[in-house]
Amino acid sequence: MVSAKAKRAAAAKKAAATRKRNAAAKAAAATKAATSRKRSRAAKKAAATRQRAAPKRRAAPKRRAAPKRRAAPKRRAAPKRRAAPKRRAAPKRRR
Repeated sequence: MVSAKAKRAAAAKKAAATRKRNAAAKAAAATKAATSRKRSRAAKKAAATRQRAAPKRRAAPKRRAAPKRRAAPKRRAAPKRRAAPKRRAAPKRRR
């Protein structure tokens, strides 16, 4: 049977390892964040410099709106055709 003291010692050891791991992870994350901050700042600066250096383009002259087209006059509907007269059935032929 493992004594309570040994159990506690093992748990403490485990906890210490976890703390160490967490601290390392935190430090790594901080370094990563700092690097990305630096990078984004540098990119911003570079973009600003580029914008300053770029020659300014003159705004294109505004175009006049095309004159509005008048709506075509409405066409009259074609006259309706009368129905053809019904044909009488031909008389049945006798044999």
